Amino acid sequence: MSGFLALTREEKKHELYKLLWALIGATLYAGSINLFIIPNQLYNGGLMGFCQLFKHLLVDYLHLPLQNFDITGLIYYLLNIPIFFLSFNKIGKRFFFKTLCCVTWITLAMSIIPVPTRPILLGDTLGCCAIGGVLAGYGVGTMLKMGGSGGGMDIVGMLLIKLRKNFSVGKVNLLVNIILYSICLLLFDVPTVIYSLIYASVYSISMDRAHDQNINVEVTIITKKDCKALNDTIFRELGRGITIWDSTGAYTKEESKVLYILLSKYEVRHLKQIIREHDPHAFMVVNEGVKIEGNYLIKL
Repeated sequence: MSGFLALTREEKKHELYKLLWALIGATLYAGSINLFIIPNQLYNGGLMGFCQLFKHLLVDYLHLPLQNFDITGLIYYLLNIPIFFLSFNKIGKRFFFKTLCCVTWITLAMSIIPVPTRPILLGDTLGCCAIGGVLAGYGVGTMLKMGGSGGGMDIVGMLLIKLRKNFSVGKVNLLVNIILYSICLLLFDVPTVIYSLIYASVYSISMDRAHDQNINVEVTIITKKDCKALNDTIFRELGRGITIWDSTGAYTKEESKVLYILLSKYEVRHLKQIIREHDPHAFMVVNEGVKIEGNYLIKL
C-alpha cells in the first residue's frame, strides 16, 4: 500500500484503471464457468477443476446438502490462501494485490451468479464449450494483461520458475491438467472428459489472444554502483545472462556500467525489485516485444 501511495496521481489513476479491467476479466471468467461449464457438468482446467471435483465428492459421495449453493468458488479461495502466503514475498506487491482482488471477486461472483438448472444451449454442449472457453480465456488473459492473475496454478508456476529455471507456467498447467482429466476419466464418462478438453483448448487459445504470454523484453541498465553483487543476485534469482559494457557520461564524464539483459515479461517486475535494492538511482530502459534468436531460455 505504501508503494501505491508513493505513486503520482496519474500513475494511481492508471493502476486503478488496470484493476477495474482485471475485475471485469475476473467476472467474465466466473460467469463463463457458472453459465456454460457447470450446467453441462464439464470441468475447468487447473486448480479450479480440482475445486469442482472436490465439490462433486462432497455432494455426490458424502451427500452434503449443497445442491442449492455452489461452493466451488469458496473452495477455490480457501486453496489459494496458502499459495498467497507462499508467494507474498516472491512476486511484486502490485501483482499480489491485484491477484488477491481478482481471486476474491471470482469467489463472490461464482456465489452470486446463478447456475442454470439446464444448459443455456440445450443439446449443444460443443457450443457451450466454445462460448465458455472464449469468455473464460479472455477473462484470464485480461487479468494477466492488467498485471494480475486469477490465482491458482499461474502463481505456482511462477514460484517454481524461481526454484528451477527449466520450469514454466505452461508446463505446470499441462502437468496439472493431465492429472485432473485422468481422474475425471476414472470418475465420469468419456464424453465429459472430451468436452472438457475441448473447452480447455478453446480457453487456452482465447487467453493467448487476449494476452501474449511469450513476450520477450530487453532491459538496459546504467549504474554507477559495483556490478558484482547485482550480477550475482540476477544470476541466482532469475538465471539470466548479462552483457556488461564500460561507459562514460558525455556531460558528467563519470564512469558507469551498462548492463544488457533479455528476459520474459513475467520476470521484469522481479528484475526491477533487484535493481532498486542494489541501486535506487539506476537508469533503466525497458523494451517489450523484441524478437530473439539463439541460445535464449523461454520461461512460460
